Amino acid sequence: MTDNEIIQKGKEVIRIESEAVANLANSIDGEFTKAVNVIYESTGRVILTGMGKSGLIARKIVATLNSTGTAAIFLHPTDALHGDLGMVRKEDVVILISKSGNTEEILNLLPMLKRMKVKLIAMSGVKSSRLGNECDIFLNIGVKEEACPHDLAPTSSTTATLAMGDALSVALLQRRGFTAEDFAFFHPGGSLGKRLSLEIKEIMIQGERIPKVSVGSSIKDVILEITSKRLGTTTVINNDGSLTGIITDGDLRRLLEKTLDIKNLTAKDIMTRNPKVMKENYLASFALQQMENFKITAMIIIDDSNRPIGIIHLHDLINLGLSQR
Repeated sequence: MTDNEIIQKGKEVIRIESEAVANLANSIDGEFTKAVNVIYESTGRVILTGMGKSGLIARKIVATLNSTGTAAIFLHPTDALHGDLGMVRKEDVVILISKSGNTEEILNLLPMLKRMKVKLIAMSGVKSSRLGNECDIFLNIGVKEEACPHDLAPTSSTTATLAMGDALSVALLQRRGFTAEDFAFFHPGGSLGKRLSLEIKEIMIQGERIPKVSVGSSIKDVILEITSKRLGTTTVINNDGSLTGIITDGDLRRLLEKTLDIKNLTAKDIMTRNPKVMKENYLASFALQQMENFKITAMIIIDDSNRPIGIIHLHDLINLGLSQR
């Protein structure tokens, strides 16, 4: 094959599979609604089963369901016939995946599952198949052609099955009123979970580590505080402990560019008044967003009495993986 032929073949596969998914929208009908409602109203789990490539797709659908609030597990059809059928309970819903609807291992499960009186959902491309006829609900994943030139390797059909599983998962997500906070609960690790759940109070610098100087502190004391706390900034507080300003190392550099006569100056003379502040119960991702918007590297955290109780630094938030860039 020439380079151009390889490129054209790749494009053809994408075209065939994208058309298969687009045509799948015509299969979203009353049966799909029944499937969503049956799963939603069930007090058990969703059990998916399939052989070969269908089994691999079933595992991915299981992962998507679990991450969006619907408990699901995968049951290998062969293992089911050798003891694993014991994991199925009568309150469960079973989704059986088979392109032809006549996969032997899947059909061998049907009598036992029907005897257990569980709800059965067929995900197949052939409504007239035995699987399509014997299940309570039929979800059509039929495709016109596989992307494989010999029409043998599951390509378009597995893509369509995966898309149907996603459609089912998202519809259930919305049916349950599943929120971003719920999603974060199931995704505590990684940047996604942190963006959705990590609060400022969990990561802010507190106590003696907060850089603080009083309004009457000398410039020497300001420099020592900024240097020792290593945040490039310090808060400035009144005699009652309330926040009145902030001084950054940038403020000091700009001051020295103007004058070297600083021995009589105090923190009050060079501080920036009304600094950007935030409460501790906000999400850390929101703090990062605000810091990027205002182009500042530190955010002071205050209590209800305007006293600094913490501080967070831009670099720390980025290092935690909160940035979406």
